[in-house]
Amino acid sequence: MTVDEQEACPCLRQTSPWVCRFAHLVPASGLIIDVACGRGRHSRYFLERGHPVIGVDRDISGLAELRGRAGFEAVEVDLEGGKPWPFEGRQFAGIVVSNYLYRPLLPILVASLAPTGALINETFARGNERFARPRNPDHLLKAGELYEAVRGKLCVVAYEHGEVREPRSAVMQRIVAVNQGGEAVAPKLA
Repeated sequence: MTVDEQEACPCLRQTSPWVCRFAHLVPASGLIIDVACGRGRHSRYFLERGHPVIGVDRDISGLAELRGRAGFEAVEVDLEGGKPWPFEGRQFAGIVVSNYLYRPLLPILVASLAPTGALINETFARGNERFARPRNPDHLLKAGELYEAVRGKLCVVAYEHGEVREPRSAVMQRIVAVNQGGEAVAPKLA
C-alpha cells in the first residue's frame, strides 16, 4: 500500500486497538521493531511509551517526522526482495506487525523475539476479499495460520480470527504471543 493510500484511510493512521490492548506485555524500555511500519503509527505509539523503535518498510518517506526523534531508527528495506533479514542475530522485546503478510518472514520474526518479549501481529485473512483489499489469497491468512506459526515456540496470550466492523469491515486474524523461554508460563495480563 502506498503512502498516499495510507493517508487516505484514517484507520491506517490510528493506533490499532489490538496493539494498544497488549502493548503492556512488551518489557519496559525494550527495543521494538515495527515491521512494514508505513507512516509509523505504531512506532510513534511505542516511542511515546518510552521504547526505542526500529521502523522497517520498503518506503520510509512517510516517516519524515519521526526520523530525527531520539530512540527512533528508520530502516528502508524490501523484506520481500530476496535479501537476507537485515537484523540477523538481533532480538527484540516487541515485534509489531499490522496489516502485512509475508509468510517467509513469520519464522524469522518468531526467532527474533527476545526472552520475555511479545509478538503482536494482526492482518487480513481469507474472506476479506468480500470487503476490500487485499483480495489476493497470497496476502490473506488461512484459518489458524498465525497460531500455527507460533505453536510450540511461544506462549499464546490471545488469538482471534473473524469478521470485524471497526475501524472498517474486514476479516482479520490476530495473535499476541510471548517468549517464555520454551515454558508455557502465562504472562501477567492487565
